[in-house]
Amino acid sequence: MAATEMEPVSFFLHVGSGPKNPKKIPAVFQGAQWREVRLDIDPKVAPDIVGDIKAMPAAETARFDAVYSSHNLEHLLPHEVPLALAEFLRVLKPGGQALVSCPDLQSVAAHIAQGNLTEPLYQSPAGPIAPLDILYGHRPSLARGNLFMAHRTGFTAQTLAQAMRDAGFADIQVQRRGAPHYELRAQGRRPAGA
Repeated sequence: MAATEMEPVSFFLHVGSGPKNPKKIPAVFQGAQWREVRLDIDPKVAPDIVGDIKAMPAAETARFDAVYSSHNLEHLLPHEVPLALAEFLRVLKPGGQALVSCPDLQSVAAHIAQGNLTEPLYQSPAGPIAPLDILYGHRPSLARGNLFMAHRTGFTAQTLAQAMRDAGFADIQVQRRGAPHYELRAQGRRPAGA
C-alpha cells in the first residue's frame, strides 16, 4: 500500500470558493490527504454546496478539519460577520483550523492618506486594483452586475483577531501582508471543548 493511501483523509470547507481552481488552494491543503468541499452562493460556479456563509445548514456540524475563507468576510455587512464566523466555528471539528484572508484596510489607508484613491496598487487576474476597489469592491465586476463583489465591511489585524475571538476561536494569529498583497491572513482554532 502506498504511503498516501495510508494517510487519513482530512476535509476542508472552501467557503466562497468560486469556480474550481486548484491554483487558488493554499499549499497547506495541497497534500494527498486533503479533500476540498466547495461552498459558494453562486450556483453558476458549480460548488459542492450552494449556500451563504452566514447560514450553512447543508454543512454538517463538526464535519471539517479546516475552513478556508479567502476574501469573503469583506462582502458581508458588519453585523453579518459574527454569523459567518460562528458558522465557520460550528462546522469545524474540535481542534480544527480556520484560515481567513481579507483586505488589510490599514495598509490601504496609508495610500489613501497620501492622496492615492484611484491609481492601481497592483495587477490582479481581474485587472488593476486601486485602493477604491479594495475599499468598496472591484469596480469593473460591479459594473458588470456582479454585486456579490461589493465590499461592505473591512478589517485591521486587530479587528479581525477580535471578531474571531468573539466568535469563539482560540490561538488566533493574524499576519499582515503589505504591498503587493494588502492582505490579512488569520488563523484560529476551534477549542477542543467547544
